[in-house]
Amino acid sequence: MRKPLITSLALATLASLSFSSALQAEENKTLNIYTYDSFASDWGPGPKIKANFEKECACTLNYVTLDSSVGILSRVQLEGSASKADVLLGLDLNLMHAAKASGLLAEHNVNTNQVTTPGGWSDNYFVPFDQGYFAFIYNTETLKEVPTSLKNVVENQDLSVIYQDPRTSTPGLGLMLWMKSVYGDDAAKAWQTLASHTKTVTKGWYDGYSMFLKGEADLVLSYTTSPAYHMVVEGESKYKAVPASEGFYPQVEVAAQLKNAPNKALADQFMQFILTQGFQGEVATGNWMFPVIELGDSLPKAFTGLEQPTKVLTLPAEQIAAKRKQWINEWLDSVTQ
Repeated sequence: MRKPLITSLALATLASLSFSSALQAEENKTLNIYTYDSFASDWGPGPKIKANFEKECACTLNYVTLDSSVGILSRVQLEGSASKADVLLGLDLNLMHAAKASGLLAEHNVNTNQVTTPGGWSDNYFVPFDQGYFAFIYNTETLKEVPTSLKNVVENQDLSVIYQDPRTSTPGLGLMLWMKSVYGDDAAKAWQTLASHTKTVTKGWYDGYSMFLKGEADLVLSYTTSPAYHMVVEGESKYKAVPASEGFYPQVEVAAQLKNAPNKALADQFMQFILTQGFQGEVATGNWMFPVIELGDSLPKAFTGLEQPTKVLTLPAEQIAAKRKQWINEWLDSVTQ
């Protein structure tokens, strides 16, 4: 009679272990997303997007924050295939080629036909989540003679300027590419001219923009959408984006999933979630950028009167990947002379 008893005990133990493992697996349903710190901050879109996604996934969304899109890529390149990240959220057009070349990314299965970025979207590795254009912002109450182009900003030595470091900041990198698009082989000389009336170069966007709001410079590098924040949150319309007769340089932020993602199913689900109302509805007044799908009347009216590009400037992704270090060194050499 002992054998059936042992068998029963063994089965009961196995069942208990199986149930315990199932509970543990359920408890471990965590999606790890590498993103930049402002996205996940209390004032960014991250908390609401996290709450919206967790309602659908019965999981925990965990943000691992870095200081910039450049920092996101550097971190995952350092970690390699051992990375605990499931999704990278916050790379942009200028880093896509380098990220893809790492061999760490997986193709997605998201239908991007509804994406409204210029020319549409067809990349198999990246899903866009917001869009805008780099721009210099000014205060209409303190700046009476407004520039009309990037060249006006660079060459008018009466204007004090704050911008961000292209080695550590997404807008800083965007400005470097914008300068290269406009000045070409004369970019080094243009950087020297700009340096002569630059108040400071900050590591990130927040520090530079905060200094500008305190009145420490006439212009600050940001986005064409920045005035919308002041209009919606503060009811203040004195901040505007400087026009750019040569054309604006675009910013499209993207997400990608890792080939060795610890939780592939959740990563897939989140990639699909990006182009839904639960994510896109938080972009405009969370990240203060344009969404990448049509939202109709739910887009705040403040976004309809923003400075719009008459021309969009871009450089080939392959050229950016090949020349980025060279162009950064060109900037460094120019501003330290």
